[in-house]
Amino acid sequence: MKAHVYPFLKEAGRVINSGQARSLVFTGNIHDLFCAVDSNREDYVPLVHYLASVWNLPGIIVIVYELNGPIRFLDDAGAQKMRDAWLRWRSGCDGNELAVKRLTAKGKAAADLDHIVGTYDESLRKAVNNPTLALELLRQMCLCSRSEDGRRQPLLSERLILIVESADMVIPEAPIVSLSDKDRQRVHICHDWFSDPGFVNGEDTVVLIAESRSRLHHRVSALPHLLEVEVPSPAPSTRKHFISWFNRTQLGDRKIKLWGTQGRLAAFTAGLSLHALMQLLKGSAHENKTLTQETVIAKVESYIQSQLGEGVVEFKKPQHSLKDIVGFGRLKTFLRAELIPRFSAGGEEALAGAAVAGPIGGGKTFLFEAVAAELNMVVLVIKNIRSQWFGQTDVLFERLRRVLHALSKVLIFIDEADTQLGGVDADAHPTERRLTGRIQAMMSDPQLRGRVVWLLVTARIHLLSPDLRRPGRAGDLIIPVLDPEGKDVDEFLNWVVQPVLGKKPSAEQLRSLKNATASCSAAGYASLRSELKAKSTSSGGRLSFETILEIIRDHLPPAITATRRYQTLQALVNCTRRRLLPEEVKSDPKIRERWETELLQLESQGIR
Repeated sequence: MKAHVYPFLKEAGRVINSGQARSLVFTGNIHDLFCAVDSNREDYVPLVHYLASVWNLPGIIVIVYELNGPIRFLDDAGAQKMRDAWLRWRSGCDGNELAVKRLTAKGKAAADLDHIVGTYDESLRKAVNNPTLALELLRQMCLCSRSEDGRRQPLLSERLILIVESADMVIPEAPIVSLSDKDRQRVHICHDWFSDPGFVNGEDTVVLIAESRSRLHHRVSALPHLLEVEVPSPAPSTRKHFISWFNRTQLGDRKIKLWGTQGRLAAFTAGLSLHALMQLLKGSAHENKTLTQETVIAKVESYIQSQLGEGVVEFKKPQHSLKDIVGFGRLKTFLRAELIPRFSAGGEEALAGAAVAGPIGGGKTFLFEAVAAELNMVVLVIKNIRSQWFGQTDVLFERLRRVLHALSKVLIFIDEADTQLGGVDADAHPTERRLTGRIQAMMSDPQLRGRVVWLLVTARIHLLSPDLRRPGRAGDLIIPVLDPEGKDVDEFLNWVVQPVLGKKPSAEQLRSLKNATASCSAAGYASLRSELKAKSTSSGGRLSFETILEIIRDHLPPAITATRRYQTLQALVNCTRRRLLPEEVKSDPKIRERWETELLQLESQGIR
């Protein structure tokens, strides 16, 4: 039975065999399980064990260093060959010759020979829990490996592959001034080691394992000699193979029971690591219950939130749909006919994303939560992807990217997008620029088109980066959500008054209500409805129209009119569909110029 060879391993093999690089860093899904074959028996093991097993080949000595463990060889033969090469390097003779030579030596000569033998064995022992010594000893092994004897023959005919686990703990990313002396020394060792021409042009390879390249110290991670190999999240075929393997290895009545096929389970578990999938299957097998779709979906949501943090993402499950939305008649027609089909499509027909603009209190979030419910897909709300901890923002983004590549169809909902996504100009913080740039690149990633849809909601569309607002990203469709007009106002007023009046207001009453609620926003109507209901409850019955009108007239609008006007104008000038603009645009070709003039006037008053 052949070992299962993953695409990332083939990529690493091409790099190593071609000599393109002698230092690699494996990033991504490094903490998962991988299928290895031992004695014709399949098993799922951690990445280090998997790499060691597939690279344990003739002509290669695999050496593994784990942060809290020793430097270990896969077999005694490899360990002995390395020891003999080291002794020849230091003394000019191998272990057997050195033992004979020691028997006849006396005085200082004997002491020198004892020191040579003792230094190697003692260094291996002292390297346990001493990463600085361990790194230097591994570097010395590479020097020994490419050294030659007096006949210009290599001291070690085998190639070395050295695997360093938890490399981000060994050479952590941090400002140089905050590193301890030992940390600095390890950074210096790795920098010199990986950039040494002798090592670069040799045949030995060092493989670092870290979740993210950005977690390695920048003096090492920025080296052009260090190439990155990403370990992706499990593909559907990988998950299906794991489910089949798990079921085969269960005894008796502990086989898993599914609501459908193993292929459907593999599809529904998109986003899970094999570790998390094993937890799910073990729980189901132990309880001897049928595994349901609801249980699987809950596990996926729980796992993704645990990876990214509840403060970073949230799974949205809106309970309302477009039929529950009051007003916005023309916009709802557009959403049903244009937006939802494009979001649901795949391939070139799909929209990469859309932006929603409009003044505060306009109902943008509530309206587009209803759109998300209509789409019937996973809705992932980005709450705050920036971290206060040094280097953590890059790690969070890379985890998010892996999740998105694993999910089959997902809507990314970013409310208050202008604050979540910063700028890319020179005044922005480097982390902010890097984050925004990466999200922009992900929006236009052809591999994600039709699978990931971005929905950016903001009252300050002008503060979004121009790169985000271009076609091919959120600029494919910028939708203005404006205050109610015409029939929408009547619909809102009926919604506000009818529950407490007991009937629809008459035409004359509607005119009075319109005068009392001029320029009211969707949030303003909702506030009035809430207060009228509270008054009705406290009075113990219906309210008369005169009482309703008196309560409404008692409400004064907050002093944000100029700000809301500025935001409305920005939504209008950034809109990318003529049919979503007010009717007056069709009869006045110069109205956009007047909007821009009015924006400049408001800005001159300090309104942004």
